Amino acid sequence: MQTAMPTLAQSVDIQLFRTVMASLASGVSIVTTLDKEDEPRGLTCSAVCSVSVDPPLLLASVSNRSGTLQAVLDRAQFSVNILGSQGQMASQLFASGATDKFERVRWTPGPETGTPLLAVTVGHAECELHDAVEAGDHTLLIGRVVGGGTAENRFPLTYWRGAYARLLPNAS
Repeated sequence: MQTAMPTLAQSVDIQLFRTVMASLASGVSIVTTLDKEDEPRGLTCSAVCSVSVDPPLLLASVSNRSGTLQAVLDRAQFSVNILGSQGQMASQLFASGATDKFERVRWTPGPETGTPLLAVTVGHAECELHDAVEAGDHTLLIGRVVGGGTAENRFPLTYWRGAYARLLPNAS
């Protein structure tokens, strides 16, 4: 028995898609790695999520136009630096085309991968590349978490409807 394929509706226009997705508040992270010459590379990323607990996997969505993407694919390692509320300037810097990003922020090499860990975080995850999946104009980097840590007494930086926001502790 053959099942008829449903007719697919046309996609919404790009502006409506962006407006709808901007309604989803997200954390702000910076994905970092080292290139073939061991020079640090990085980009701001708001599309990060957990994928699996066993094995521990996370996902970061990176634009195919990003120069950092090829460095991650070549190195097969990256870190996700989850920004704290004091990380807005770092977010803007790593979203820019600046070439001196790592000269303008404090960072240390991760103990597991050597990839840059930034000082302005609430947490970080060091990853080995598990898989890379092309999806439209982005590549989904799936990383197996091999190291990580958190900073106490900090709150995350968030992004909602085109503006940075900060979470505050519950008053109760």
